[in-house]
Amino acid sequence: MKVFTTDKIRNVVLLGHSGAGKTSLIESMAFLAGQISKPGTIEAGNTISDYDKLEQKNKFSIYTSLVPIIWGDTKINFLDTPGYFDFVGEAEEAVSAADAAIIVISGKSGIEVGTKRAWEMCDKFNLPRMVFVTDMDIDDASYREIVEELQSLYGKKIAPFHLPIRENGEFVGYVNVIQQMGKRWKADGTVEHSDVPDYNQEYLEKYREALMESVAETSEEFMDRYFGGEEFSEDEIRQALRVNVASGDIVPVMMGSNLTNRGQYTMLTDVVKYLPSPADCVITGINANTNEVYEANYDFSKPKSAYVFKTIVDPFVGKYSLIKVNSGVLKTDDLLYNKHKESEEKIGKLYILTGSKPEEVPEVHAGDICALSKLQKVATTDSLSTKANPILYIRTPLSVPYTYKRYKAKNKGDEDKIAQAMAKLCAEDLTIKAVNDGENSQSLIYGIGDRHIDMLVQKLNEKYKVDIELSQPKIAFKETIRGKADVEYKYKKQTGGHGQYGHVKMTFEPSGNMEEHYNFTESVVGGAVPKNYFPAVEKGLQEAVLAGPLAAYPVVGIHANLYDGSYHPVDSSEMAFKVAAKGAFKDGIMKANPILLEPIETLKVVVPDTYTGDVMGDLNKRRGRVLGMNPTETGGKTEVLAEVPMAELYGYDTQLRSMTGGYGTFSYELARYEQVPSDVQAKEVERRANKLKDVEEE
Repeated sequence: MKVFTTDKIRNVVLLGHSGAGKTSLIESMAFLAGQISKPGTIEAGNTISDYDKLEQKNKFSIYTSLVPIIWGDTKINFLDTPGYFDFVGEAEEAVSAADAAIIVISGKSGIEVGTKRAWEMCDKFNLPRMVFVTDMDIDDASYREIVEELQSLYGKKIAPFHLPIRENGEFVGYVNVIQQMGKRWKADGTVEHSDVPDYNQEYLEKYREALMESVAETSEEFMDRYFGGEEFSEDEIRQALRVNVASGDIVPVMMGSNLTNRGQYTMLTDVVKYLPSPADCVITGINANTNEVYEANYDFSKPKSAYVFKTIVDPFVGKYSLIKVNSGVLKTDDLLYNKHKESEEKIGKLYILTGSKPEEVPEVHAGDICALSKLQKVATTDSLSTKANPILYIRTPLSVPYTYKRYKAKNKGDEDKIAQAMAKLCAEDLTIKAVNDGENSQSLIYGIGDRHIDMLVQKLNEKYKVDIELSQPKIAFKETIRGKADVEYKYKKQTGGHGQYGHVKMTFEPSGNMEEHYNFTESVVGGAVPKNYFPAVEKGLQEAVLAGPLAAYPVVGIHANLYDGSYHPVDSSEMAFKVAAKGAFKDGIMKANPILLEPIETLKVVVPDTYTGDVMGDLNKRRGRVLGMNPTETGGKTEVLAEVPMAELYGYDTQLRSMTGGYGTFSYELARYEQVPSDVQAKEVERRANKLKDVEEE
C-alpha cells in the first residue's frame, strides 16, 4: 500500500445497532473500490471485518477492525465496531482514533437502542457525523420515517441529502436534494439523470427548505440573502455544508443497499468531500519535561508522537499495537519512547491492517493509523514519542465493567494457563477485569454484561484451549457484635511429658471502627498471664477474625481485652495461649449478640423517563432504598440514585436491559456495611454451616 499524506486521509468510525449493516457496508465499499472481487457475507463467514472465528461462529462483530478503503486519491480508514453494548469498549477505542463517524441505521428496523447510543458517543467525543440508512432494497424500509424520527430527536441539524426512488417495490434510484435532480442506476452500476417522481416532490421541497435554512445560518450575508428570497448556487451550498458538517452543525442523511451495492459510491464521495481530514483537526498533549501544552495537530513537520488506541493479542500472530500518529512521520526501525513505562523500544516494521491482513509500509504520516508488532511494554491508551520530546496524551475514558461472576478452572492443573490467558485478554480489552478475591477465596471476572463474559469464556476455549466454569459470586459478608461478653477459656492438654496449658479471661465488645478487624488491649495485673504470652494471645485473635464463629466470614469492629488468666511454669507455651485466645474469641463473639453485615452499594441507574417507575419498583424488590431522581444533562433521561445490598445486584444487568428495552445503564460503588435483616442472616448462617464446620476442624 502506498503512503498517504495527512490531507489525503479520513479516519471514520462506523457505529450503530447490531445488525444495522456496518460490516456488510464495508464489504460493499471494498467491492466498489476494487479491493475485493466479490462482497463477503456474515452468513458465509467470509467478510473482511469479521475475520475472527468467534465472530464467524456467532454471526456478529465482537472486535473493532480496521479496513482502509482507497477512494480516488484518498485513503479512508474505516473502523468497523461491534453493535452490541457489551462490547462498548471496542467502540470507544475506535471513536478515540476517529475524526468523524457514520451512524448506520437499518431501513427495515429503524432507530434502535444502538443508534441512540452511537449518537451519544459521538457527542461525548465531539465527532462530526453522517447517517447512512441501509436495507433500502427491502420494500417496507421507510427512509422518510427514519428521517422524521431523527429530526424529532436531534432537531434541524438533520439534513437528508437524498430521497429514494422506488418502482414496483424495487429501489431503483434516488433524488439528490442539493441538485433537485433524480438519478437512476443502470445495469453497470453507474447512474443516469431522471425527473423527480411526483410522490417525491413534497418531501424534496420540505427537505431542501430545511437544508437551505441550515446553509443560511452559516453567515449573516447568507441569512440576508435567504430572507431576501435569493437562491444559493450549488458551490455555495456545498461550501457551507463542508464547514457545517465538519463542525457537527449539520448531519447529512444518506441511504443505500448493501446487498445491491447501491448508494455507497455517493457516500464514499461525500465522505471525502465533507468529513474532515486530520489536517483539519486539533490534537494536543502535554510535554512531560516542561508541562507545557504540546499542539501536535497532526503536523508532519513536528517531532514524532502517537497514541495507542487498541491492542490485539493473538496466540498465533502475537501482539499488535494499533496507533494513530499525532505528529511527525514514523519510519521503519524508529525509536519510540513510552513515558508511562519509562522505556524506549525500536518499533521495527510498520503495518497497515486490512481486517486481519497486515501490509508493510515504509512510513506513516501524521493523522494515519497503523499497527506496530511485539512492543512488549506498550499498552492501550499509552502515548509514544521521542525521548527528547516526551509527550503524554489524555487516556481515553473507557466504560467501567460492573457485571461480574465467579470462575474456576474446569480441569485441575489449568490454573496457571488460565491466569496467563486472562492477562492477555485483559491487555486486549480494558473493559475486562480479573480479580483475585483472597478474602472470600474466589476468582472474579468483570465485564460490561453477561454476553461479554460469556464471550470471554468462548475466547479462553477457542484461543487458549482452557475451560472455566462460571457461578454466582460469594458476597463479602462480614461479622461483628452488638453486645459485650466476658468469657473465660482454659486450654489444658496432657499427653505424657510436657503438656499444654493456657488460661485467659477476656472481654469482647464493639470497637466502633469497622475499618479494622480488631483492637487488642490487656489489663492483666500481678503477672497472672506473663507479658511474653500477650503476643501469642493477639496472634490467636489475628487468626480467629479471618473466619468468625457465626458463618465463617471475616470479623470486624471488635475490641478484645485480656484482663486475667493463669499459666503453668512448665506446660504453658505460646501455642497454648494462642489456642486459648481462639477459644475465648469463639465463645465471646457468640455471647455478644453476633450479627452479619452486608455491603451496601450506592447505585446509579440512568434510564429514559418512561422507565423510572419500573426501575424503582424493581429496586424495592431488591431491598433497595431510592434516594432521589435527577434529570440528566442530555434530556429525556433520569438518573435514579439508590442504595442496594450487593447481594441483590447479581443479574441486575440482564434485568435492567429487559425492563428498559436495552436503554438502561448502571454503575455502583461501595457505600458502607450494614446489618442484614434477621431472615437473611438465618438463611446465610444455615447455608454456611458446612463451611463453619470446616473452620472449626482446622
